[in-house]
Amino acid sequence: MQKYISYDLGTGGVKASLFDEDMRTLAKSFIEYKTYYPEKNVHEQKPEDWWKGIVLSTGKLLRDSRTNPKEIVSLAVSGHSIVTVPIGYDKAVLSEYVPIWSDTRAYKEAEEFFDKIDKKDWYRTTGGGFPAPTYSLFKLMWMKKNKAETFNKIKKVLGSKDYINYRLTGEMYTDYSYASGTGAYNLTERKMENRFLEAAGIPGDIFPEIVSSHFVVGKISSQAAKCIGLTEDTIVACGGVDNACMALGAVGNGEGAVYTSLGSSSWIAVNSGKPVLEEEERPYVFAHIQEGMFTSAFSIFAGGSSFRWVRDNLCIDLLEKEEPYSAMTKEAENVPAGSYGIYFNPSLAGGTSQDKSIHIRGAYLGLHLGTTRAHMVHAAMEGIAMNLKRSYDSLKRHTVMKPQLQFCGGGSKNQYWMQMFADVFNTDILKTNIDQDAASIGAAAIAARACGAWTDYGKIQELHHVEFVCSPRTENVKEYQKIIPTFQHICDLLSELGDYMND
Repeated sequence: MQKYISYDLGTGGVKASLFDEDMRTLAKSFIEYKTYYPEKNVHEQKPEDWWKGIVLSTGKLLRDSRTNPKEIVSLAVSGHSIVTVPIGYDKAVLSEYVPIWSDTRAYKEAEEFFDKIDKKDWYRTTGGGFPAPTYSLFKLMWMKKNKAETFNKIKKVLGSKDYINYRLTGEMYTDYSYASGTGAYNLTERKMENRFLEAAGIPGDIFPEIVSSHFVVGKISSQAAKCIGLTEDTIVACGGVDNACMALGAVGNGEGAVYTSLGSSSWIAVNSGKPVLEEEERPYVFAHIQEGMFTSAFSIFAGGSSFRWVRDNLCIDLLEKEEPYSAMTKEAENVPAGSYGIYFNPSLAGGTSQDKSIHIRGAYLGLHLGTTRAHMVHAAMEGIAMNLKRSYDSLKRHTVMKPQLQFCGGGSKNQYWMQMFADVFNTDILKTNIDQDAASIGAAAIAARACGAWTDYGKIQELHHVEFVCSPRTENVKEYQKIIPTFQHICDLLSELGDYMND
């Protein structure tokens, strides 16, 4: 029997899954790693931590499933986006810490770039709807200016999953989905845009060759095989960026299929044959795993991670419980819609394209002497939902989407929260058996295609089974329709305050 391993390399850790040839899950593992915040706007991780997570999780999969490594035919990695790992001419990693997708230290470099290049032209070409400083191109400009000694030693810059592939095979490639997050990639022409590279002062050959996601990068090297516990016959597919792998695993490759990922970062995305581009609200766009398709989305940088912040700082006594999030929800269940006038803005990791400023920060507003922890937990859940409601409405204005909204990610397991989303969004919320496994399923499908077991991705939908549907409740819908404008006004004021405090 053929078996596949998929790795979902995320912001909070790496989730590994072992599948049989029918895409049944045989074992799972999650290894957490840290994100470091040494300075304002600086969000970093250690590539070595990713690799350790891959090694540890692989061993756990094999032990828990009692699988012979010879049965593992292929593997693929889904990687968190817009990461820049510098590899030197000596083949070594040049930085212990690297900026991850939410790092915005390069805001001055972005301003310099847009003195030369029209920002709308750049957006229309790249689909760069994240705040510009997050994109690889500007991070490299920052490195060239501030760490010239390191920059001058670079042979290639790799994304997160491309670095893991490099450690596994010694080969350096990227795929179209990951390349589309560099800030220098032309979506429709499917290549790097030379005039953007020239304006940034970044050589084009610093990026690896771009191939399809199911392209076979190579087989596991003897050194990596000894380290990770797999055989040298295991095929390594190029894999894809997390946004695209999740889109594939969550809703397949159907036109107009839409889903929400409620994980550490949270987003709403739609599949389409053309990129969804709108210059004012600026949805961000990645190339889909499916050739000739795109996944266009709006996001908040701290969705589940802002709720985790509430858990770790306001609910410390609940951390010892087996299910602390369930305990938090139980406390909040009796709080009515509107949380007695308490509002929570989840912009703990800064602003997105929907905010007036990237300098917006998270906040509680409306606190009074009668405020309890239950009110604050409930307000946090509502704030995340209302923030994503802005994303949903924006996407609906610019494209045709299927009526049911499917949720995945860790937060989708919370049925009380899903009902709140149905009320806030005023639409049916669908939850299937594929919740936190969407990106893993997407990567596993790539692995299956790389070894020839699959010829396309048409089988994805067969793997989904509906667990529950939440429909909007009229009374709560009316309440949220009244308070959402206030929430939007608060977001705008917090953006202005963020700019004031940043200055």
